[in-house]
Amino acid sequence: MAKKIVTDLAVAGKKVLVRADFNVPMKDGNITNDDRIVQALPTIKHLIAEDAKVILFSHLGRVAEEADKEGKSLKPVAKRLTELLGKEVSFVAETRGEKLENAIDALGNGDVLMFENTRFEDIDGKKESKNDPELGKYWASLGDLFVNDAFGTAHRSHASNVGIASNLESAAGFLMEKEIKFIGESVDNPTRPFVAILGGAKVSDKIGVIENLLGKADKILIGGGMAYTFYKAKGMDIGSSLLEADKVALAKDLLERADGKIILPVDTTVNTGFSEEGDVKAVDADAIPDGYMGLDIGPKTVEQFKNELQGAKTVIWNGPMGVFEMESFAQGTIGVCKAIANLDEATTIIGGGDSAAAAMKLGFADDFSHISTGGGASLEYLEGKELPGLAAISNK
Repeated sequence: MAKKIVTDLAVAGKKVLVRADFNVPMKDGNITNDDRIVQALPTIKHLIAEDAKVILFSHLGRVAEEADKEGKSLKPVAKRLTELLGKEVSFVAETRGEKLENAIDALGNGDVLMFENTRFEDIDGKKESKNDPELGKYWASLGDLFVNDAFGTAHRSHASNVGIASNLESAAGFLMEKEIKFIGESVDNPTRPFVAILGGAKVSDKIGVIENLLGKADKILIGGGMAYTFYKAKGMDIGSSLLEADKVALAKDLLERADGKIILPVDTTVNTGFSEEGDVKAVDADAIPDGYMGLDIGPKTVEQFKNELQGAKTVIWNGPMGVFEMESFAQGTIGVCKAIANLDEATTIIGGGDSAAAAMKLGFADDFSHISTGGGASLEYLEGKELPGLAAISNK
């Protein structure tokens, strides 16, 4: 069922509650990466232009007790948003109460207000995270309409998304719409050939994704630490590489059911320890020496994956190819980034998390059709699961 989009709402003169994802990295009270704020701008600017009274809110980090509030205020986000919009964003350091209600009532058309971190409500009984019905109802009472633009929390049933949507007419913001379009449609109705590239440390993190994609993708390229569990399933020696021993049988089953769709690295970059120091070298996949651990795909695999990607029309990538934080083991991830970025006429998607961080860190962000803002949410979406925050949005 198609969901309402913010353009389906008559917002002029209305108080519009907007759940954004401003869960940005902070250091010493300063925002170190404002990408999530920038991604929210199209929806906010649309509402301002349509004369809505805009009420923004988000979570920031985990808050379980009073001490956790330190450094978790959204005030720096309101300041940065003021700079980006070129328009004052008033900030109310409350999550409920008369001060917040009065500030909202005083808003004029086109005004923007932000209230405090929704997870401050978790200090007394996890009211936000456990979708307390009274809290959801209260927040809904502050507005006339609700726009959910926080894909990053769509896999969670919280008071600030599902709770409010249960009490108000709601719609997806432009960022949420973009995530639905790129991830949902690309997996369910891809332009073929459709190639998935999966990395990261553990098979257990990607079981659901592999299961779902087996019946949908034309090829699944496996890299990262999870590759060594697949090697083990094929009876190969992996030295001291990362292994999920309890997932070897599952990996073997997946390989059998894949009928050639799963493609493993042909070589790997190894070292004597989890460090840049040591004896770093590339070896064939079936020749990992005892006492060495694989920490990246090797140069032959970069070429192998590049060849497998030729002609692809839909590519989804989730998970780095190695320990990309260390320069010696970033070459696989860099190589895959370049290979995807150079594809002609292909829809290319990064499914959030570490692979998104890697693409941004390595300077490839602008070379992809879409980079998901939600790590956990995009992973569950790739698994084919229903996302509560998305399901709660009003249908067209």
